[in-house]
Amino acid sequence: MSTLILNGGEFLIKDTDYKLNFIPEDLNEDQEMIRQSVRSFVEQEVLKRGNNLNEQVALLQEAAALGLLGSHIPELYGGNPLDTFSNTLISEELGRGEASFNTSLAAHTGIGMLPIFYFGSEALKMRYLPGMCNGSIKAAYCLTEPESGSDALAAKTQAVLTDDNAYYVITGQKIWITNAGFADVFIVFAQIDGTKFTGFVVDSNSPGISLGAEENKLGIKGSSTRQVYFEKVKVPVSNILGEIGKGHLIAFNVLNIGRYKLGTICMGGTKRLIKMAIQYANERQQFDHPISSYGAIQYKLAEAAIRIFALESTVYRVADLMEDRKIAAIDSGKDAANAMLIAAEEYAVECAIIKISGSEIIDYVVDELIQIHGGYGYSEEYAPARIYRDTRINRIYEGTNEINRMLIINMILRRTLKGQLDLVGPAWEVQKELTSLPSSHLTDEPYALEIKSIKDFRKMVLMVAGAAVKYQMDGKHDLKTEQEILMNVADMIIDLYLAESILLRIQKLKENYSQKLTDLHESAMKVFFWDAQSRLVKNGQDALASFAAGDELRIMLLGIKRFSRYEPVNVKQHRRNIAAALIANESYCF
Repeated sequence: MSTLILNGGEFLIKDTDYKLNFIPEDLNEDQEMIRQSVRSFVEQEVLKRGNNLNEQVALLQEAAALGLLGSHIPELYGGNPLDTFSNTLISEELGRGEASFNTSLAAHTGIGMLPIFYFGSEALKMRYLPGMCNGSIKAAYCLTEPESGSDALAAKTQAVLTDDNAYYVITGQKIWITNAGFADVFIVFAQIDGTKFTGFVVDSNSPGISLGAEENKLGIKGSSTRQVYFEKVKVPVSNILGEIGKGHLIAFNVLNIGRYKLGTICMGGTKRLIKMAIQYANERQQFDHPISSYGAIQYKLAEAAIRIFALESTVYRVADLMEDRKIAAIDSGKDAANAMLIAAEEYAVECAIIKISGSEIIDYVVDELIQIHGGYGYSEEYAPARIYRDTRINRIYEGTNEINRMLIINMILRRTLKGQLDLVGPAWEVQKELTSLPSSHLTDEPYALEIKSIKDFRKMVLMVAGAAVKYQMDGKHDLKTEQEILMNVADMIIDLYLAESILLRIQKLKENYSQKLTDLHESAMKVFFWDAQSRLVKNGQDALASFAAGDELRIMLLGIKRFSRYEPVNVKQHRRNIAAALIANESYCF
């Protein structure tokens, strides 16, 4: 792997070379053919049947026939492995379909299959993965319990070893289990000896397993969600996943790639939703004009497109990092499972950013879809109301967005303490810079202002984060209990990463695909930078004022001002330009 490829979290202290960054425009012909195949499946089958609970198994079988269930699994285990970019666009295209089926498929291919692929013995892999790839074995993941949601390690389900040391007997209750109604195998987490949190593979037809009724959910009603009860269920010792007492490694690691895929599915969904919004705005007449001709509606359409563009740029950037890390791990002698695990774990921070951004951007887009449809949007007779309910779950599962924001900070601090990420030196340099005269010099290179602004945004984040850590070091405070500050810093990090991802994409477009680069790309970048700067300033000020005072606060607030020098832009006109293209094309325009 090139030393120029950044490690996880290093975007906080180092620049990324745009020439090495992957952008959607880099997708090749073969990958685009995969896209068309998945899109045809979505349009011809998923959009028609994906909301129907009784169709989930059949659709999973059809997805298996297309190779969609095993596209991340080696041929040895019945898969048809594709690169990270191809798997990303598969998730994106599935996102254009129905959320109920996406939930069924994602639970099966992600948290259902990956624990076995990553942590199962060779015998478990050979026994279960081929059937999971061809659709004959459907999987579910049993982690959450009535009293343990985000705090997974507080699970009460017990596993007791039999006297002959041949079986574990599992007793307990799991809730909110996706695919429970038709799963053939469960990934189950239980406590051995009351304290050793451990993963097991459990056949669903084992004596002692019973199911609750289908949950009456707010949305994704076509997916199966039931409680699963285990009453003295015997599981062979050979069905343990990984090491005894190390179940947390399974639970946490499979969620990294799950978060990435969820954010990517959300991105695909936003493209479908913005198309629906534009088409309705063009058709709906008010005061003798289509409502798409009014500035208030154009703002909504353009803002949705800008946020999607930021998300799309970030998704493929992270795909590139994970693909490079996976290849490097394989080249060093790791098998495919360990290589994928290493890649997802390395970029856990970036995956959390994708999950948060994707789930919140799709919520913004679907909310504006309802607003543009007006009363029709609020009626259950039309699709927007159902889609609105379906999207809401994205901010909850795969770890709530609040948990993911805290994870971003915790993972960065942990890597810093381990010496894997040098934040101390750069943060100290920023502190010293506060006492020097500011420089407004710009180079002659394209997008010099944006390049300098990213460096300034990074300094702002390091200044605030460094001050927060110093605040904790006084021995009187613990950042773990200061969640509001953690949220402020996490949001600053997210805005920094999305803004830089846009810039990297446009820099590469200008150099490699100049014929595809338009004023609209630059309009999207300028609006996003201007708005991101405002959010960075607000979050930075809020965080600092939460723990600093007097001269210390005054100096750091001057630092916030110093590092927020992106020049004002005519956001109204830039958004109108983007809206005009959206309205003319009746679809996402980037």
